[in-house]
Amino acid sequence: MAHLESRKNIAGSACGLAGLVLTFTGVAGPYWPVVVVGLYGAGALIAPPERPALPDFPDPSAQLDEVRADFDRLNAYLADVELPPAAGGRLTELTELLTALLDPGWVTEILVQDPEAVHTLSRAVRQDVPEAVDTFVRTRWWTRLAPGQEPPERHLERQLTLLHEEAERLAAGLRETEARRQESHTRYLEDRSQ
Repeated sequence: MAHLESRKNIAGSACGLAGLVLTFTGVAGPYWPVVVVGLYGAGALIAPPERPALPDFPDPSAQLDEVRADFDRLNAYLADVELPPAAGGRLTELTELLTALLDPGWVTEILVQDPEAVHTLSRAVRQDVPEAVDTFVRTRWWTRLAPGQEPPERHLERQLTLLHEEAERLAAGLRETEARRQESHTRYLEDRSQ
């Protein structure tokens, strides 16, 4: 069926029909089958190539569902990790903010429309937070006690602070987007009522 609807078949058939018209008008003579087949072949050769099909990208909401599942796994990992109180507090603040951003509802509706925001959340959940915590956990005890070096706890605190600031910027952007949507809808209703 795909061949019947192809550009090559349609162009070849049109040229083949032109060959039949030439046959019925007497121009093709006794070689009419060769003329018809030749014109069909020529039409098929000069036809433009088929356009490739658009790629089937995954639904952004399905991608968010995957990030939520990964976030649940990350939370299970973080529950087993012992951190210093200051870093633990920063991590709690960050995970609460990520939980709010990944919560289904109006946030999801806005996130689905912003692939960059989905990527930022995905990177934070799948890479940034696990790497920061794992690097701290893997630090050997003698490295923690090395004189003259900044303690790894401070590095972890700074990393978690930077990740929290990034998530706050993302949340602020989503709030602005929602506010613009509400303003736009209000203007629409006002214009409609006039």
